[in-house]
Amino acid sequence: VVTIRGDGSLGAGFLVREDGWIATNFHVIAGMPDLKVVLWDQSEHPVLEVLAFDEDRDLAIVRIHAPRRLPLLRLGDSRAVRPGDPVVAIGHPLGLADTVSNGLVSAVRVVDPALTLLQISAPIAPGSSGGPLFNERGEVIGVAAAVATQGQNLNFGVPADYLKKLLVRPDPVPLSTFAAETAEEEQALPAIKRSIPHHALSLLRGCTESDLLVLARTMDGAIQVGSPLYNEGDFASCYHIYEGAALDMERRIGRACRGPKQALAEGRRKAARLDDNAAQAWAMRDAFDGLLDVILRKVH
Repeated sequence: VVTIRGDGSLGAGFLVREDGWIATNFHVIAGMPDLKVVLWDQSEHPVLEVLAFDEDRDLAIVRIHAPRRLPLLRLGDSRAVRPGDPVVAIGHPLGLADTVSNGLVSAVRVVDPALTLLQISAPIAPGSSGGPLFNERGEVIGVAAAVATQGQNLNFGVPADYLKKLLVRPDPVPLSTFAAETAEEEQALPAIKRSIPHHALSLLRGCTESDLLVLARTMDGAIQVGSPLYNEGDFASCYHIYEGAALDMERRIGRACRGPKQALAEGRRKAARLDDNAAQAWAMRDAFDGLLDVILRKVH
């Protein structure tokens, strides 16, 4: 496990090949023209090039000049991961190097057909991004990618199987070129016109108390995770969290609870018709707020 330092940034990574190939998160290296990798012996090595990246899944592989054959970590089969499996995270939370934390795989979240995330209880924090997530056999099953800043021990990782695909199709780009192409200017959050639906209480006909509890808790949890991501400018991740939560609720509530199922499906369809992630996130949030409002009116 290595440290990756940039101008005002800190992240983690890990060796995937003996000749200096290092896996990390895309957001750890994006826009950074000068990156240093600090090995376990405290030696520093400049990042020479970006070998492959997947912005949508927040993954990247960079290369340093390896002074010798470097020990690597073995990738496991993330498709075999199940909720309840033990997991260990190693990273540098808040700059505390090589911190080890353990927990469980809380859920395997299918956000959309192209993206699955591992939700874990192992506590991580900023500085752990890009670090490995291990199973009980010491194999890397994921890459630490996101933490809910307003939810305790609600953390996510990107499955290692996505990383395996990058390893077999490298397309090297000099770091300076990559940094220039991925640099982003700071921008204000976009202005959005809300359109929260007002539902009649009859929408909840056929829903049990258990259904309402599932809806309220899932929407509240999704908002706690997604809202900080949106405020940080990560509109796509916010939208994916909301969309995944909607799909999860549609599966979990009873068949007779038709109204909320239809409201959530309509929210997803509305979002899918939009062409930018910020508007898509708000379309889903509007659907959530409309349902939360009618549930509150029902229980009070």
